[in-house]
Amino acid sequence: MSAIDDLTGELARLPGIGRKTALRLAFHLLKAPNDDAQRLARAIVTVRERVRPCETCGNLTEATPCAICANPRRDGATVCVVEEASDIMAIERTGEYRGMYHVLGGRLSPLDGIGPSELNVQPLLRRVGGGAVSEVVLATNPSVEGEATAQYLRTLIGPLGVRVTRIARGLPVGGDLEYADGVTIAEALTHRREM
Repeated sequence: MSAIDDLTGELARLPGIGRKTALRLAFHLLKAPNDDAQRLARAIVTVRERVRPCETCGNLTEATPCAICANPRRDGATVCVVEEASDIMAIERTGEYRGMYHVLGGRLSPLDGIGPSELNVQPLLRRVGGGAVSEVVLATNPSVEGEATAQYLRTLIGPLGVRVTRIARGLPVGGDLEYADGVTIAEALTHRREM
């Protein structure tokens, strides 16, 4: 196997990168100036050495606690539960949420061998049970596994006496009803609100 095949194989292992795209990336790296390839290699090594999960919330960070957990202006009474650290970035881009986060590190998926013990659930229960949290926002993905995870968490958190909410689902801004699937339209109708 050649070095190009090795690189293509490694790139193809990345999520969302197929064999053709991996090959195109490999040839791009070969054509790029040596400094560009070296910078990319250093950036990969550096991120692997420096970035760790925050001890409080599980967000990926170079310093613990992460910048969100260390920010005194954040609302510590509200905790938004997400599947992955990348979900935090998506929520933060909106500029609408000012609370704290908790990263589960996945979602329940019995077919894939992912049960409650593989998720970051116990630290969440300790945080919520400590008395400082008044609301938990369940922001798992609207997939079958995400819904099952949200329901499981609701059954664990509900008895702790805190408010448990779920992010709304429905039609995206700029979307057409004509192209939306039936489940999305049903969710939008079920969770409609006054104007």
